[in-house]
Amino acid sequence: MTESQQWIDRGENVITKTYGRYPLVAARGEGSRLWDVDGKCYLDFLAGVAVNNIGHCHPKVVTALQQQAAELLHCSNYFHIPKQIELAEILCQNSFGDKVFFCNSGAEANEAAMKLVRKYSSEQHGPNRFEVITALASFHGRTIGTISATGQEKVKAGFSPMVPGFKYVPFGDITALKTAINPNTCAVMLEPVQGEGGVNIPPAGYLKAVREVCDQSDLVLVYDEVQVGCGRTGKLFAYEHEGVEPDVMTLAKALAGGPPIGAMVAKEKFAAALGPGTHGSTFGGNPLMASAGVAAMDVILNDGILENCRAMGDYLLQQLQQLREHYPFVKQVRGLGLIIGMELDIEGGDIVKTALDRGLLINCTVGKVLRFLPPLTVSKEEIDEAMDIFDGILKEI
Repeated sequence: MTESQQWIDRGENVITKTYGRYPLVAARGEGSRLWDVDGKCYLDFLAGVAVNNIGHCHPKVVTALQQQAAELLHCSNYFHIPKQIELAEILCQNSFGDKVFFCNSGAEANEAAMKLVRKYSSEQHGPNRFEVITALASFHGRTIGTISATGQEKVKAGFSPMVPGFKYVPFGDITALKTAINPNTCAVMLEPVQGEGGVNIPPAGYLKAVREVCDQSDLVLVYDEVQVGCGRTGKLFAYEHEGVEPDVMTLAKALAGGPPIGAMVAKEKFAAALGPGTHGSTFGGNPLMASAGVAAMDVILNDGILENCRAMGDYLLQQLQQLREHYPFVKQVRGLGLIIGMELDIEGGDIVKTALDRGLLINCTVGKVLRFLPPLTVSKEEIDEAMDIFDGILKEI
């Protein structure tokens, strides 16, 4: 029996079955590569689902964690934390934001944003203005609140009743959004690019039109950039592509280069609604996670990561488009930077399993969209290697 199988058997006895896990037992990672406990090497074009944007175990993040771990692992948010302040300064200096709230995950960041928009609207317009419009095919997290906000029925099955106060409209349809607004609406929350929903990119001008609608109706505009922020689309934040600023933005995944962290960034006008005692997070922005965040953001901003993402994103998109021309079951390839989806007219699960067997990690979302999320540090040679594997799989189909 392999060491991998031994670990899998042990895990089956004690770990909840909340994930459909593949038979890979991860041992170590470096850059775009991941090794299992049996020594097999994989090209990681999933990157921890857009967490490892600067690759596995980036030396600057590892060093920051080691140094901070020797000094202070955790202290209460009742006190001031230098690295937390430093990370907040970096986020505010490089975005529209004025204030940052730190937490531990994307779901928590979205919960904070939903509390903020309701609190702000309650203060400005009274208690009846609490509804949030989100998009069909959206994904905002796994808490009861964030699955209520998510525009996918599959994540809600068995968890009723949902939290009231959410409406869903087709992504990219400004007319539907306008129609959904009523006197109880307080905010619009969107992903600038839908990741879990199938790598859906809005039509040109859509986000600008959403911003105008929110301004006209005094609605708070929230962007969920949990997956597409921190450089994934080739700019630090996805909203920069159209230059349309939100009022509130949520981040997580790649913010600390691997360690768990989340953040809500907001303009002062809105951030002021959450005063002392209205919200909190025991571990949010603690010294260890914040130190990793400072290091990761330094790499993204100063080490040519965004430029490489744009260049390699164009190259990977081109390679996948060429494959589309050869295989009739490939319907469409779409993406921005290094979040790219290949939509099929067949189920994609078996392709993911075959790719795993051959040393390539990708995933499939909404059944038929293969998703490619390599580290933003990926090289042309690594993309060529991945495409050789992938092309071989498609040929067999």
